[in-house]
Amino acid sequence: MSAVWRAARAAVRRRRMQTFVIGLVVLCSTATIVVALGLLDASTGPFDRAFAHQRGAHVIATYDTQNPATSAPGVEAVAGPFPEVVLDVPADGGPIWATGPLTVVGRADPAGPVDRVDVWVGRWATGADEIVVTAQPPPDRADADRFGGDILGKKVSVPGRPVLTIVGVAYSLGNTADAWVSPATMAALGPSGSQVLYRFRHAADRAEVDAAIASVPRDGLTGTQSYLTRKAEVAAGPGTMLPFLVVFGVLGLVVAVLIVANVVSGAVISGFRHIGVLKAIGFTPRQVVLVYLVMVSVPSAAGAVLGTALGTVAARPLLAGAFQGLGFGARVDTGLWVPLTGALGVPVLVALVALVPARLAHRLSAAEAISAGSAPKAGRGLRVQRALSGTRLPRAVSLGLGLPFARPGRTALTMAALLLGVTTVTFAGGLATSVIRFGDAVDRADAVQAQVRPSNPDFGRVSTDRTDPQVEALLRGLPGTVYVTADLTLPLTVAGHRDPVQVDFLRGDATTLGYQAELTEGRWMAAPGEVVAASKALKNLGLRVGDTIRLTYDGREAPVTIVGRTMEAGIAGGDLFADWSVFTAIAPSYHLVNHEVMYSVRVQPGTSVESYLASVRAADPGLYAWSAVSGLGNTYTVSVVTISVVFSLMIGTVAALSVFNTVLLNVRERRRDLGMLKSIGMTPRQVVAMMVTSMAVLGLLVAVAGIPAGIAAHRLILPMVGRTAKIDLPAAMFHVWNPGALALMALAGVAIAVLGALLPSRTAARLPIAEVLHNE
Repeated sequence: MSAVWRAARAAVRRRRMQTFVIGLVVLCSTATIVVALGLLDASTGPFDRAFAHQRGAHVIATYDTQNPATSAPGVEAVAGPFPEVVLDVPADGGPIWATGPLTVVGRADPAGPVDRVDVWVGRWATGADEIVVTAQPPPDRADADRFGGDILGKKVSVPGRPVLTIVGVAYSLGNTADAWVSPATMAALGPSGSQVLYRFRHAADRAEVDAAIASVPRDGLTGTQSYLTRKAEVAAGPGTMLPFLVVFGVLGLVVAVLIVANVVSGAVISGFRHIGVLKAIGFTPRQVVLVYLVMVSVPSAAGAVLGTALGTVAARPLLAGAFQGLGFGARVDTGLWVPLTGALGVPVLVALVALVPARLAHRLSAAEAISAGSAPKAGRGLRVQRALSGTRLPRAVSLGLGLPFARPGRTALTMAALLLGVTTVTFAGGLATSVIRFGDAVDRADAVQAQVRPSNPDFGRVSTDRTDPQVEALLRGLPGTVYVTADLTLPLTVAGHRDPVQVDFLRGDATTLGYQAELTEGRWMAAPGEVVAASKALKNLGLRVGDTIRLTYDGREAPVTIVGRTMEAGIAGGDLFADWSVFTAIAPSYHLVNHEVMYSVRVQPGTSVESYLASVRAADPGLYAWSAVSGLGNTYTVSVVTISVVFSLMIGTVAALSVFNTVLLNVRERRRDLGMLKSIGMTPRQVVAMMVTSMAVLGLLVAVAGIPAGIAAHRLILPMVGRTAKIDLPAAMFHVWNPGALALMALAGVAIAVLGALLPSRTAARLPIAEVLHNE
């Protein structure tokens, strides 16, 4: 075994360039795979770990009685029954984010066998008329005290009920309640039902959860909620990136496999004489195979370890951004299997790929290997070169066009790597364009440049005495104002559905908001009884364009017809867009607080947004104004575009390394031919042209197949992302290709090939004629 190791170590030192190429290829591919697998694992892993730590409820059951039965088969633990009531907090009844319908539960403490609530600011509500509200903790818990200073001590007031004081902020990963009070306070509020929390021994998938729901007591049961719904919500953020990363990861893996096969097979073929020498001095065929396996395993193992470390580091900021605000803290760790797959699985894969060409060394006899030399068999490319010599092409070009035919197997592997490189660049280019268009549509930068809201005194800001109509009149009178649209978001109930929907009531220049560009079906509303719905809301409600629904508020109803569907929700997260007249009809006695209304403003072209914002603040310090133009500042857009660019560069680099290796092997095999060509007058520039042409034509050929493959991947993956995010994408997101863009994609294939071939071609051009011919 020591002889095998010494021979392999010598081969590694002698083939330093090949060793470097293998290590670099495996490094880039492993990093790509680790990032993709890391997000795939993190899309469910952090939730499962945090949910288990918090002893979250698999099933939340709501009853209309105070003492329902709680026993059920297969139960691991039960908490409750806890008394429950839904409070309709008016807009002026508390902090703006604690208004509307609040599900309040009476619990003596946050601990227990199920749903251990995380109190991250203040304390639990134990005294009379105290309340703990829910909010997601910041990624950095160091910010908790600053948040607590803004919220603790605020009041929550509902007519006819005790005024409650906020004494703490807590978080339940299972979203079991909007707020909690002590049992004594709940008795004063007047509970309308109760809540029972269940953990089951078997609740890993939809079928087991459905069976668990079916087993809970039915007497007085008014509704159930599965933890899988919450889990899907948590996974939805990174889930929109998963299809992209999986595609890039698979492409990176396949490119790595192809290049390793190319490099190792080339090493075996170019080392025929070395194989013959090894066998002649007593190495068995099995030992020769081991020499070549060790030769490729050393750099691949080093590349895999470094790639795993690089991929792990690169994945962390992506995971932190994807899960920010979901209650997991600042760091999201992946399972141990992810780095192990990169550090151990990739070298094993490389060794398996290397075994195929290495077995060729097993079959060669010593005499065959020594006599074979290192040049390809005569005639493999000569016939093509002779045919091309009769054309008017320059001799260097015709010779270069015939070179790929000399080694058809090596050429096929190189073309496959280039094909995947062009496919990746095409897919990434289309993806980046689609996401930028998505960000522009959501930002609506051409339609709205400024947004204004009267300051909320609960946040300690200067407030304004102006009423809603007075604020709108002030904005319309400012220099530079073109359009102003008032937006009031209220939670309403759709008859027949339990969960409330957020409705954006629009007044003023609503047709100028830019939502028409987001329409995926139907049209914009044109009459008071018409609404437009976000695609996610339609999916959640099980509705479609053309349906008539009844919006209810405080005992009043308003029938409306859904006439259109938009890609995204409203400015303030509204599920439905409705005319202001619907608000006045359904809530005529609603006490409107000025800071509830937000105003979207389009300014005149050429007007500085910052100057306009300053004029708003100068006109009334109680108005909080900010720029609505974010462009690529959209976090999701920046993340996806960055991922596309990084992965394209990584896979493009790996593909270029495949070309580099191919040209390097061709140069080594044709040292004698190159020396003879130079001796009869071929210049170094012509040598470079010949070698570069041999690869550039491959880049041009693969572009013919790689561009359609990239477009097909784009058309396949983009709808998957839309389904994950529960949004319907308009046609403009898919139609991103034009002749200029396609030409650039074709040039990308040629550029990858040329860049990979340039360095070894220059090396070939500098070969000394006398030295080459003397060695031969």
